[in-house]
Amino acid sequence: MSPTDGADALPEAFQEIADDFHALGPKDRLQLLLEFSQSLPALPERYAEHPELLEPVPECQSPIFLVTEVEGSGREAIARLFFSAPQEAPTTRGFASILAEALDGRTVGEVLDTPEGVTRGLGLAEVVSPLRLNGMAGMLARIKRQLVEKAGA
Repeated sequence: MSPTDGADALPEAFQEIADDFHALGPKDRLQLLLEFSQSLPALPERYAEHPELLEPVPECQSPIFLVTEVEGSGREAIARLFFSAPQEAPTTRGFASILAEALDGRTVGEVLDTPEGVTRGLGLAEVVSPLRLNGMAGMLARIKRQLVEKAGA
């Protein structure tokens, strides 16, 4: 039984990412996280020119900001996620990129149903500190809160 089976089952997109991490040894997991950091999508102009519209994530050791958009209403609405993180914070950027890849474009319900412990399911505890993993959990919590407010879910 994998660490992601059972009550804390990961959504399909997260499971695929977790499988990629678990297929690697610790050193290669860190390298994959760094590769994710390089693929974080750039902010759309409407946010890049107005950073005050983004919410800070103080749980992260590095400065990261995020904002969500909702297309529709309720749990069936589509969630859009946007992040801003400095290039010199590759771990934080990697976490944001994982969240973007796994959750952007999913329904609000799918995002809200993502278990809080999803960060443990990625197998990164061996290569990054618990404090850094808490930062990713903080990002997910803020995403969920924003989506509930914006979708009325």
